[in-house]
Amino acid sequence: MTASDTGATIYASAVLVGSHAVLIRGPSASGKSRLAFDLILAGRAGIIAPTLLIGDDRVHLSVVDGALVVRPAENLAGLLEVRGLGIRSMPFAGRGQVNQIVDLDAADATRLPAPAALEATLSGVKVPRIAVATGVAALPLVIAALITSAAKVS
Repeated sequence: MTASDTGATIYASAVLVGSHAVLIRGPSASGKSRLAFDLILAGRAGIIAPTLLIGDDRVHLSVVDGALVVRPAENLAGLLEVRGLGIRSMPFAGRGQVNQIVDLDAADATRLPAPAALEATLSGVKVPRIAVATGVAALPLVIAALITSAAKVS
């Protein structure tokens, strides 16, 4: 395993769903922590694969063997903000390969997105993307992306 760049720390949250990481981006107070916690609950309920926190608020990204990898920021590992309760400790994964990006409060979110809007490139790696409009519930969109595949429409 070789790292092809040193990576960067970004403001985002991430969870490990089964063996794939979901990277959650968005402006402050857009619901990144809430979506991460909701996905963890969905994993515990058996709606999606078992899910663990990777990181909340800040995560570290790097490219390893051509894949985008996310890790928790060292001083925040295992910590998740739960609105109304504060900072909580929970089990976490030390890393995950990013296979889905969720952009909350995305200005380019549409009902039927163009193919180009369904992917993002970070550090030279293309990753599937979900753009979520302000005021739209992100959890059903992310679960749909995790448990379905794109239909071929003629």
